[in-house]
Amino acid sequence: MMGDMDILAVKQCLGKLKFSNHSRLEMERESRGIIKVDEIVQALDVGEIIEEYPDDRPYASCLMLGRTAAGRPLHVVCAPVMDEAQLVVVTTYEPDPALWEPGFKRRKQS
Repeated sequence: MMGDMDILAVKQCLGKLKFSNHSRLEMERESRGIIKVDEIVQALDVGEIIEEYPDDRPYASCLMLGRTAAGRPLHVVCAPVMDEAQLVVVTTYEPDPALWEPGFKRRKQS
């Protein structure tokens, strides 16, 4: 765990996902590869928090890196809403090796 964001809070909310309009658009973007809901769940289930965004509104969020059952790496920006036991998926994408260090945990320095 990096800071205040709790991986257990994210995992406790996995049963009730809410997708932002932006995340749905990214999931359907064929040029980057369609991302299915079950792939997001798989990635979050085994994922780790690699960045935190405590000042995001309306909810603090984090960037998680996980892999699907098939081994596909996914980044998922999500916000656990504990009082609703819900996980808001802000966006998701397959990380670009040109922008991320090997392992996809750190952005490349420009």
